[in-house]
Amino acid sequence: MKSFPFVTLVSGVFAASALSGCVSPSKVSSGDERRIRNKTFVITGASSGFGKGVALKLGASGANVVLADIRGALLTKIAADIRASGGRAITVTTDVAKAEDINRLAQAATRAFGHVDVWMNNVGVGAIGRFDDIPLRDHSRLIDINVKGVIYGSHVALRLFKAQGYGTIVNTGSIDSEVPLAYQGSYSASKAAVLSLGRVLNEELRLSGIKTISVATIMPWAVDTPWWTHAANYSGHKTRMAAMDDPGKIVDAMVRASIHPKEEVVVGWKAKASYMSHHIFPDATERLSANIAHREMLKGAPEATHSGSLHRPM
Repeated sequence: MKSFPFVTLVSGVFAASALSGCVSPSKVSSGDERRIRNKTFVITGASSGFGKGVALKLGASGANVVLADIRGALLTKIAADIRASGGRAITVTTDVAKAEDINRLAQAATRAFGHVDVWMNNVGVGAIGRFDDIPLRDHSRLIDINVKGVIYGSHVALRLFKAQGYGTIVNTGSIDSEVPLAYQGSYSASKAAVLSLGRVLNEELRLSGIKTISVATIMPWAVDTPWWTHAANYSGHKTRMAAMDDPGKIVDAMVRASIHPKEEVVVGWKAKASYMSHHIFPDATERLSANIAHREMLKGAPEATHSGSLHRPM
């Protein structure tokens, strides 16, 4: 049994290498940039991390960008940068856990630009620690944001797209959508829900004969973004993850998926290896992932317990 994690990893890397040959590249081409020009993109979670990176990249390609975040004040500078680079932008202060805010966001987007081509559900918060050490109010708020926020956004976007006859939803999942991770119980559950929702929506669209609307789920490895400092932390240590990816890789994948949608976009060799390994050796992959999480999340410098951004403006 001691050799099982090694076999799992080797098998996963081999499968990922094979898979990488048949997946579309994540880089955005000059032709893609031309296709982006004048399209309208709604991006939740646009004040930092992936959302900010995607917004700036789209703006530089001449897109209409609707920036949404609960931290509305932080969106002003991003909107100015987008306008300076040749794009157009509006800002809408939005709490994705409130259905009325999502409805208001859609109304603002269509009022400003007349249509929406792509809706990106990108807000995600975390809570790190043993499941029963994390207060229920934090689990609850996380589900409100990570699951209800995607449900509300997808519901509004789907109705809008059906009315106008086309559109793409891009949901930010995680490799945790496929491989649950110890010390991130409710986060893993929320990202599994995002993946499952995307799969269901694509099947319903297929059954309805609708080919002009797509739902893509982005599934990255752990990434070096402010998520780690914003997450609620009940581990007792400063938390990180092994071999984190550069956020630019995920930003490129999200932008490309918005114009070349695929049902599931697993980003980077580590995520692909983990994804494929889980299909071959699910239990062993979960044990290996848990061991890595245990080592990485419980070996850092001591850090006081805090509820991160879950209960205050992000």
